[in-house]
Amino acid sequence: MKHYLANIYTLLLLLCVANGAWAMPTDETVRELSHRVLRVKVKLPNGNLGLGSAVVIAKNTVITNCHVVNDATNVSVVVNGEPYAASAIKADWHHDLCMLTVENLDVPAVKFGVSKNLQYDESVFTVGYPGETESPVSTFGIVNGLFPMDDSVIIRASSAFKLGASGGGAFDDAGNLIGIITLKSKGSDAYYYYMPVEWVQALMKVPSDALDVKSKKPFWAFADKERPYFMRVVYPYQSGDWDSLLAIAKEWSEREPNTAESWFYLASAEFAKKDYINAEAHFQQALELDKSHLEASESLAKISAKLANVSLASN
Repeated sequence: MKHYLANIYTLLLLLCVANGAWAMPTDETVRELSHRVLRVKVKLPNGNLGLGSAVVIAKNTVITNCHVVNDATNVSVVVNGEPYAASAIKADWHHDLCMLTVENLDVPAVKFGVSKNLQYDESVFTVGYPGETESPVSTFGIVNGLFPMDDSVIIRASSAFKLGASGGGAFDDAGNLIGIITLKSKGSDAYYYYMPVEWVQALMKVPSDALDVKSKKPFWAFADKERPYFMRVVYPYQSGDWDSLLAIAKEWSEREPNTAESWFYLASAEFAKKDYINAEAHFQQALELDKSHLEASESLAKISAKLANVSLASN
């Protein structure tokens, strides 16, 4: 069993390397995209100013988060220090994606990747405007979570971002847009989430509205029990509340049996509670659903070692 798991793990590592999972984008690619991600400035009804980021996705068109432009009375993007006013909006409030029309925007558009084809440990990088910086900032990381939702996947990656970067872009090594910087979990050990490009492409097909259209809550702002399971498992998993994690993940795996992460979190709770037999079966289930899930593979190796130690101790 140990040799079998070791072989699987080695094969997965080789596949990741073969697919360029740990490659880095060229400096030229990062530099080009830094000109295609723009600073967003908004004026709010109380007179305050808000900041965010946006990605140029077509002629005179940028994508950002709806929470960046929520309730704004004026929205503009900045190109070479000059503000360009947005004149219309296409809003997907539920997914927190808002598309702005910005006339006379002479900036090349990015190219689209495919979020649904991403794999665990695949390298990604971001471009956004955190804080009050006037220059774009890039961060680098890997995909460490993929959560099926509404015909695509929410992406979790280790490429950290700060307030102000919301609406910026996440890109693959070739510079293709694969996600929109959107939200992070609470705490110092935060998880960072990106909305997929498939939702951006779907939004391009809907009609525009006036900028003052009434806003609605995104899915991540609902009460805890109304949020997706991938958000509900974070606190119990990080805090070691294994009973709560077990209950949430069990419900998740029953509701979404084809989601690898539901089985991974269920198995993680079982492993922590020393239910190694069920944990082994459920880590295997996660790996069968997504062969690139290295955390599940690593956890299986740990279980194999523990069961081997138990066997030796009983002899």
